[in-house]
Amino acid sequence: MTTYVVFTRERTTDPTELKIYGEKAGPAGQGHPITRLAFYGDIETLEGSPVEGAVILSFPSKADALAWYNSPAYAEAREHRFKGADYRIFMIEGVDRTP
Repeated sequence: MTTYVVFTRERTTDPTELKIYGEKAGPAGQGHPITRLAFYGDIETLEGSPVEGAVILSFPSKADALAWYNSPAYAEAREHRFKGADYRIFMIEGVDRTP
């Protein structure tokens, strides 16, 4: 079942580290079935605290999402994300659209 990984950047703490994360995160997706549905576009907060940025990635399955997230290349990239900003990240399975 399609699985989405949703990132919300709450606040930047180190722009240099965040830049390194951005440089490493893109290539870390190579070989993984990722579809970008939203990527730091214009945000309008309707409820709750505003966020600095948001990303929504789509994967064919939860296993595919976890394979990417736990891959050595993304693990290396996300260490810079941890140092560069406060994020909230979650994974959610989609709904079955079969009638």
